[in-house]
Amino acid sequence: MAAPLAGLALSTAVGLAKNLLGQAADAVQPSAAKAKKAAQEFEAMFLEQMLERVFASAGEEGPLGENGTGGEVYRSMLVKEYAGGLAKAGGVGIADQVYREMLKLQENAHASRP
Repeated sequence: MAAPLAGLALSTAVGLAKNLLGQAADAVQPSAAKAKKAAQEFEAMFLEQMLERVFASAGEEGPLGENGTGGEVYRSMLVKEYAGGLAKAGGVGIADQVYREMLKLQENAHASRP
């Protein structure tokens, strides 16, 4: 079960990273601090998407069960906080890879300019 989930996570991350990197190359060169923050936010968003799927399959019983709109809102807030905490604690390494790729794109963009 972990291997297919890891494969899905990696392929999703690569696709999203390519999209982000393409946008970053067209944007004005951000400072290293801004690039690092963007990479960390990307990882937090990615982790939030993955955790959302995990919590959605947890069932309808317990404190996060189908308690109407309130249960869904609470679940969404909880997942967002978990993802943010995981990303701040080092995450799964996506932020570092995205950051390095953003720096490479910036370097290539500057090198190709006349």
